[in-house]
Amino acid sequence: MKCAFLCPNSYNLPWLLKMSTLVLGFGLVLFMFRSMYLHEEFSLQPALPHPDPVLPRSNPAAQMPKLLPEERLRSLFSYDGIWLFPKNQCHCETKGQGYNFEGAFGQKDLPAVKARRQAEFEHFQRREGLPRPPPLLAPPNLPFGYPVHGVEVMPLHTVPIPGLQFDGPSAPIYKVTLTASLGTLNTLADLPDSVVQGRGQKQLTISTSDRKLLNFILQHVTYTSTVYQHHRVDVVSLTSKSSIAKFPVTIRHPVIPKLYDPGPERKLRDLVTIATKTFLRPHKLMTMLRSVREYYPDLTVIVADDSKEPLKINDSHVEYYSMPFGKGWFAGRNLAISQVTTKYVLWVDDDFLFTTKTKIEKLVDVLEKTELDVVGGSVLGNVFQFKLLLEQSENGDCIHRRSGSFQPLDGFPGCVVTSGVVNFFLAHTERLLRVGFDPRLQRVAHSEFFIDGLGSLFVGSCPDVIIGHQAHSPEVDLELAALEKTYSKYRANTNAQIQFKLALHYFKNHLQCST
Repeated sequence: MKCAFLCPNSYNLPWLLKMSTLVLGFGLVLFMFRSMYLHEEFSLQPALPHPDPVLPRSNPAAQMPKLLPEERLRSLFSYDGIWLFPKNQCHCETKGQGYNFEGAFGQKDLPAVKARRQAEFEHFQRREGLPRPPPLLAPPNLPFGYPVHGVEVMPLHTVPIPGLQFDGPSAPIYKVTLTASLGTLNTLADLPDSVVQGRGQKQLTISTSDRKLLNFILQHVTYTSTVYQHHRVDVVSLTSKSSIAKFPVTIRHPVIPKLYDPGPERKLRDLVTIATKTFLRPHKLMTMLRSVREYYPDLTVIVADDSKEPLKINDSHVEYYSMPFGKGWFAGRNLAISQVTTKYVLWVDDDFLFTTKTKIEKLVDVLEKTELDVVGGSVLGNVFQFKLLLEQSENGDCIHRRSGSFQPLDGFPGCVVTSGVVNFFLAHTERLLRVGFDPRLQRVAHSEFFIDGLGSLFVGSCPDVIIGHQAHSPEVDLELAALEKTYSKYRANTNAQIQFKLALHYFKNHLQCST
């Protein structure tokens, strides 16, 4: 009977297996109940670490804080009631005062007007080098990443500073200070003053034990221009312990576009105006005008005349402006150009002749597809191309004039890039007005305009666009012969005028010599 529980063949073996299963199951239930109890206990009452004096280290919400709400941003970055902060779309509240300019167009015409305006704006941007390339960022290096170049802000506006990053060694407390001289600094991160000190001041200090939080704050730092300045550069410093980095912030206002509407059909007459200056040569002028009408019957021609007697011109497409006698060559140019209302102006002398080779359309195509401001043709094959080379020095600069061109113009075989061209050229009206013609130069003057425009005008030449020139033959008509004789007296500069021109270059252009 002793083997009743030990012998495998005992009849009590099934009972033994049942008992073992019950014991094992009870133990498993007890273990699971205990585990659930422990989980509930520690889940309901977590043992949180003591708060860091600066910021809790283990709080995910603190590591990725919220950004300031819009109401706060408006209060921080508004000037005179206007929220001068980067936005995808600006808005004008026109109730009571103000205008919605789109309302000047009918709904039927507006889509076509928008398309033309966008095309002209893109051409303007391309010629102005806009939009500018994004800021150049220095890669994170011990200990900072920061923008090297390209951060720009309009006066009184706010911009985020891209590329700020800390990549220094680990430390118990990270302290980074940014300092500006012309503007103020802030961060969009919504954090207490114990972390960010100096909001809206020239010096902003960030202090935290959390490296990720530090970089989050740096990624949302802003710069605000606080004084209306035309074109200044602020140098912002970024310091941590003995390390320092500096980067520029350019404060300047963008150039407001002055676009010319080419009209729905984009006809040449809506793109180009011909301008000329005449003096004591009515016969030459009338001959030139007749040649224009032979090839371009509806182009507007603007004439500035400082002769003694005004002319009567029977042409509805000619605008004639009489000036005081002998007012001068460049004064007349200024007057004529000032009345142009088209995108381009074609300058011609009053004794030129339009021919089958005077293809204005070719010159328009060049200016439409390149960044050139001025493109010249040739007068009976005379291209009169010249290069201007500048040497700068403390006591005045040296300018050197050499014939020829710098390089071919891409996309237009036979055309070149140069500094100055002959008196037959097509130009962007707005660019010509910016440089202007010095009215003190009354008689012979040509290269002086291109010297004034050096650095402002991008000039090219396409000699295959040719204009003719009237023959230099003695006049049979006595009255016209008398006019020609008087004209010839004004044709050359006197010694006094030459000396005046040299003095003008010395003072106005800060030049000391030329070759």
